[in-house]
Amino acid sequence: MNTLWIVVIGVITIYVAYNFYAKRIDRDVIQADPKRATPARMYMDGVDFMPTSRNVLFGYHFKAIAAAGPIVGPITAANLWGWSPALAWLVLGVSFIGWVSDYSAIMVAVRNDGNSLSAIAHRLIAPRTRTILFVFIFFYLMLLAGAFIGILAAILSARPDVPFGIVVLALMGLLAGQMMYRWKLSIVGVTALVVTLTLVGMAAGPWGQHRDDKGALVNGPVAAVVASLNSSVDSINDHKALFTVVDPTAADPRIPAPGKDGKRVSTPAYDAETGLLKTLPNYLLWLVFLFGFSYMGANLPIWRFAQPVAYIGFWVMLITILLSAVGMVVAPLLDTKDAAGNLIGQFALPALKDMGFTVQEGKAWQPLWPMLFVTIACGAISGWHALVGSVGTARQLEYETDALPVGAGGMLGENTLALLSLTAVSIAGAGGGGGRFAQGVGKLVYAGSFGATPEIFGTALGFGTFVVIVLTVTQLVFRVMRVTLTEWVGDLIPPVRNMHVSSVISMGLTLALVLTGTWVYLWQMFGASNQLMAALSLIVVSVWLRSEKRSPAYAVVPMVFMYITTLAATIVTARNLYVTIAANPEMSGLPVAGAWAMIGVSVLLFIAALMIGWDGYKAYMRYGQTPAAPVPPSVATRQA
Repeated sequence: MNTLWIVVIGVITIYVAYNFYAKRIDRDVIQADPKRATPARMYMDGVDFMPTSRNVLFGYHFKAIAAAGPIVGPITAANLWGWSPALAWLVLGVSFIGWVSDYSAIMVAVRNDGNSLSAIAHRLIAPRTRTILFVFIFFYLMLLAGAFIGILAAILSARPDVPFGIVVLALMGLLAGQMMYRWKLSIVGVTALVVTLTLVGMAAGPWGQHRDDKGALVNGPVAAVVASLNSSVDSINDHKALFTVVDPTAADPRIPAPGKDGKRVSTPAYDAETGLLKTLPNYLLWLVFLFGFSYMGANLPIWRFAQPVAYIGFWVMLITILLSAVGMVVAPLLDTKDAAGNLIGQFALPALKDMGFTVQEGKAWQPLWPMLFVTIACGAISGWHALVGSVGTARQLEYETDALPVGAGGMLGENTLALLSLTAVSIAGAGGGGGRFAQGVGKLVYAGSFGATPEIFGTALGFGTFVVIVLTVTQLVFRVMRVTLTEWVGDLIPPVRNMHVSSVISMGLTLALVLTGTWVYLWQMFGASNQLMAALSLIVVSVWLRSEKRSPAYAVVPMVFMYITTLAATIVTARNLYVTIAANPEMSGLPVAGAWAMIGVSVLLFIAALMIGWDGYKAYMRYGQTPAAPVPPSVATRQA
């Protein structure tokens, strides 16, 4: 297999799914009407409800849904089962399920005055469903935020060439919002300016970076300042760890990659002899930085920060995808080789490694079904998309007809990022997380620029892009999280109605989760809950379609598949947490406590999903029991 075929498969998938399926559903079932007033135009408040050009909104939605999921998921799946099962799920999932969930959740919210899925469930299904859904969504978002914040803080701590670009991104987001919505400047000129300056800021981090005679990485001037800052913060505790954890996945960015001899070396944050990962004070510094960034995204008016930051992030991501796509086409045609002399265009991973159905005592069980379908979430289908689409995108939709290119188009576009991630790990070789994504991107950018961009710089760009991709979504996670908490307990605890109070509570709980050191064990727990969220959103969509007397088949079939699959995956994930951590005699302290907490959360989410499913089924059947229309007397006489 070579990289060119991935480009061909991706182009065909997107074209066929959008033009021959999505357009038909939009035309025949949903019947979007450009003349119908949208919630954004009816309730414009400049905070959440804001009519937005679909050109900007596409970038916002694309970036709002594309986070760590389409990167880490395909990479993890390729390492576990091989690239072919991952590729099959990415193609089939996005074509028949993924765009369905995104587009339908947006349209359901638009047709229900911009209400959240929980509020719609209260009206359509049952009052208790709203409360249960609140519980599910809040704890699901806490898992999501904990996983994202944990991996971002680890990258910023391990890669001093990345943080400066993120500071520039924040400044450019504030500037873009001011220029577009206050100064009313041309969107083309604003885009060119802020995206260019953001890319310059990202390039400044790795500028001057090189390897010495021994192969060690030497920081450039900007990264050296950040490294000095990290060292100064660590000196507060005399460079000693606040606490240590064990990462059995070895996916933490602070863990160095194995050398040519297969061994890892010790670093200030990693002890190669014991395998312990040290949490140093600078890690807390970057946690505070990330919470500050997210706080602005969660509480400032949507146009002021969250939307322009996501819009800029979209362009950074798009440029990276396009450069890499050129490399995917060029590399196999020109037989381009990397610095080690390996062909960049050829896959290094096998097509199929293991189906994973064999159970080994004391080890995680990873059967292809159901675990593949929760390991790869975003890129195929994702519950987060439905949440942010209904609470965020639906409240900015200027015309109903914009929902198809923004919702369905955005999801199909995100699939390209997942395909890029799968390609990156397939050519870079076995390994997990953002590191393998960055290394693969470095090779592809080198090939796509015909050797003009050094591989080391392309790798740094890959790390920076990964952080931008995840961070621009993390701010929106907290925005949805504080809205959910306010709607859930705001009536019982009035202070929580204040956005700042609800944001601080949400971030405080997330911080407690991250500091247990268990985020590395959360990925499949997040994946299972994320896909369950997708199934639950499709339940709401299916019931709404039934209540509106529209054909629900296109939503019901994927809903049933995802619901059964993710319930099974939740059980498997809880079992794996128990076997590998909670009951493992070699584990102790915070990881064990965190594992038990995650098992408890998985049980809670499983029970909540069963209750929502049952309520949804009853509502679905209730709306199908419409009395038959009375037969006119004249017809009755003729029949007699």
